[in-house]
Amino acid sequence: MMIIKKLFTRRWILATLLAIFAMAVLVRLGFWQLDRLHQRREMNVKVINQINQPALDLSGQALEKDLTDMEYRKVVVEGEYDPSNQVILVNQVYLDQYGASLFTPLRILNSDKVILVNRGWIPGDQALSGSWSQYDEPGLVKVSGVIHLPQSKPDIGHMTDPTLVPGGERIKTWNFANLGQMAKQMPYPIMGVYIQESPDPSWTQLPYRTEPELDLTEGPHLGYALQWFTFAVILAVGYPLYVQREEQNSSKDKSKKAASFKSKETIQ
Repeated sequence: MMIIKKLFTRRWILATLLAIFAMAVLVRLGFWQLDRLHQRREMNVKVINQINQPALDLSGQALEKDLTDMEYRKVVVEGEYDPSNQVILVNQVYLDQYGASLFTPLRILNSDKVILVNRGWIPGDQALSGSWSQYDEPGLVKVSGVIHLPQSKPDIGHMTDPTLVPGGERIKTWNFANLGQMAKQMPYPIMGVYIQESPDPSWTQLPYRTEPELDLTEGPHLGYALQWFTFAVILAVGYPLYVQREEQNSSKDKSKKAASFKSKETIQ
């Protein structure tokens, strides 16, 4: 109890308040990481559930479903490509080679719906040429792939997409699958998700198709949470011990000074 009283004396009150604030921040950071762990687990369960669903035939009534809740679900769709409005996603790597992903609008068969399809990777020099007619797939096609949500900004960093100018030139090169912005320059509405076309053993030419990269681990959140809680405990235990030691040293110094003063008086 004596040490607790010392913590709130005039000498230590400011440092004590700062220590209490720091402990509160550390504990809050720990619970924040636990919350992120909970979110990560929920997301992993949701993704696994979608992966395990049968492939969705994207036609008829399925076109009216909310596909934004079906990310990573397999999908099959038929239609015709519109290469005149295709775009690329730059800074894509395939087997350590720089390139881009080719996104082409697909007019879905027997409907007025259009969905963007990530048809796969093409080399950087060909991507930046602005002419991709060598990759055209004319006529009716059947696409098997995975549903993906759009992305408007990076997970890390400050890279942005170019700004659309009303009446300006159509933008063909994008950093993200920013469907909201891409739709503004399309001659027709496009759906709010896109399809990443899956690899097919019979397809050995460009664009090279890949599976989506998935990280279904729990990440470092639990470790970070334990780290923050540990720091809080160290501060909660260590700070009072530090104050106690300083007070003891201060008392010893005062005792020595008093003894020295009495010794001088005796000599005099």
